[in-house]
Formats: sequence, structure tokens, C-alpha cells
Amino acid sequence: MTEPLAIVCDHERGCITCGDEAVAMRVLRVDDARALALCEAHGGERSSVEIGLVDPVSPGDRVLVHAGTALQVLA
Repeated sequence: MTEPLAIVCDHERGCITCGDEAVAMRVLRVDDARALALCEAHGGERSSVEIGLVDPVSPGDRVLVHAGTALQVLA
């Protein structure tokens, strides 16, 4: 009989569910109607981010993003 697989949380490799890490991004533009923001990472990479959990945000704000969702507004 085989042992069941153990799920181990390894914070050095990122999220155990999806493998992503949270990334600080700057809000460039906000689409309030769709609860989305165009955000830019430190290296210049841009992506659309869901902001419903941290709304309201404004251009220039910094947010912590994980798996395409802003989780926190950074100071």
C-alpha cells in the first residue's frame, strides 16, 4: 500500500497551488466598470490585474499582485 502524498508549503518556491509569487506593481490605469487595472512591475512588464479585493485604487498606487489579483495596497 502506498502512502498518500503530503502537501508541503514551501515559501521559498512560491504558492503551493499555482507556483506564482506575489509581485509589487504600480497601477497605470483603472477600469472601474470591470474592476481591472493596468499595472506595471519593476522590470517594465505590464499586465491586467483584478482589483476588486483592494478597490479603490488610483494610478500611481502600488499593489501586491498574486495570480493576476491585487491582494493589498502597498504604502
